[in-house]
Amino acid sequence: MDDRGVLTVSELNGAIRRLLEGRFPFVSVAGEISNLARPASGHLYFTLKDQGAQLKAVLFKLQRRYLAETPRDGAQVVCRGRISVYEPRGDYQLIVDTIDFRGAGALQQAFEALKRRLAAEGLFDEHLKRRPPPFPEHITLVTSPRGAAVHDFLKIAGRRCPQVRISVYPVAVQGAQAAAEMIQALADINRRVTTDVIVLCRGGGSIEDLQAFNDEGLARAIRASSLPVVSGVGHEIDFTIADFAADLRAPTPSGAAELLTPDREGLRTAVTNCRLRLRRVLAARIDREHQRLALARQRLHTMTHPLDKLLLRLDHLALGLEVALKRRLMAQHQRLDALVCRLAQRQPAHRLALQAQRVQELHYRLVQATQEGLREQARRFSRATGVLQAVSPLATLARGYSVVRRVGPDRAVVIDQAQVQAGERVEVLLHRGELFCRIEGKKQAEDGGAATPDQSRTASTS
Repeated sequence: MDDRGVLTVSELNGAIRRLLEGRFPFVSVAGEISNLARPASGHLYFTLKDQGAQLKAVLFKLQRRYLAETPRDGAQVVCRGRISVYEPRGDYQLIVDTIDFRGAGALQQAFEALKRRLAAEGLFDEHLKRRPPPFPEHITLVTSPRGAAVHDFLKIAGRRCPQVRISVYPVAVQGAQAAAEMIQALADINRRVTTDVIVLCRGGGSIEDLQAFNDEGLARAIRASSLPVVSGVGHEIDFTIADFAADLRAPTPSGAAELLTPDREGLRTAVTNCRLRLRRVLAARIDREHQRLALARQRLHTMTHPLDKLLLRLDHLALGLEVALKRRLMAQHQRLDALVCRLAQRQPAHRLALQAQRVQELHYRLVQATQEGLREQARRFSRATGVLQAVSPLATLARGYSVVRRVGPDRAVVIDQAQVQAGERVEVLLHRGELFCRIEGKKQAEDGGAATPDQSRTASTS
């Protein structure tokens, strides 16, 4: 019988465990707690169920300290953790890291909605994010000075690189005012503090405990910061809106300290290794050069009259170099002469003189054209004046004629005796002066012509 391809039970269970853990490194599962067991070990074993299925789950003792309340049968929760297989029994189960109680589902939905909206605005785009400096001199922590997270950060940073100066800007990291205090802290640090990087620092907790870091205003303040902002909030499995908005996310506060501070011992080891590699490279190169020198000496000893040949070759090379330099120098002189000629043509004084001459010529032509235009306008004006004088009503008045106008607002010219009535006042315009007269009588013109002087009655002058 061929045993190839046959697995043992242990091998199959191990393969399934690796497959599940690789496929589901972290999941959030909502359901109802049932069959809750509290053995003496301190671990919690229970079943998560809904209307159609159930899933075994375990919460280890160390994770119980992060629970907001004690689990109980019938509680609706959201468990976050990873899928694994207990190989001795072949059972797969959920290894729970945190449990969210009462309204955790609503908070999670609000978190996902805000995350999608800010991502659509481009607030989380990678091209907006800046890398913190590899060797910071000053780090500012925005955190609660009484929390364990700040002590973990200081401990690890002091061990890795004690030369880094660390400041703490005290704020609340939980509660209704926490987000507003952190926003104000970011503004104050950007305005007043000379630092290399800002770290939002807080330990783990439930989704309610971390709710301040899911604030939209805090996310926008992080992106508006001119200094790099690192988010070191919660545990590795905890994600907040601040994590996505920050320039760099650390899985934990301790992880933030490790990411931001260089390892002094590691740097010392790296420098030592570089020094050793450099010595090896230099030693190898020196050996190669020694070999080349030895080969050159050997060739020199085997040459017949080596010095004479070298002197002759040197003379030949010197002669060729002299000829080449003379040619090069001559070419450069020719190029310099051409440049000097071009410079003389383009120097400002020469060009200014040419432009001044052209301006003077244009000014003369302008004056001539202006004077000729004025003379032509004078001639046209004289001709127009003569024509106007010939047809002017004033000239007609000078020959003894007059213009009769009615006295009133319209001052209409009287061309028909029907326009006026007896006794009406009229104005008579003469060549020199005006007369104000009164109509004493009217007479109809004969044959459609004007009345003769002896036929009309004289108007009295007033």
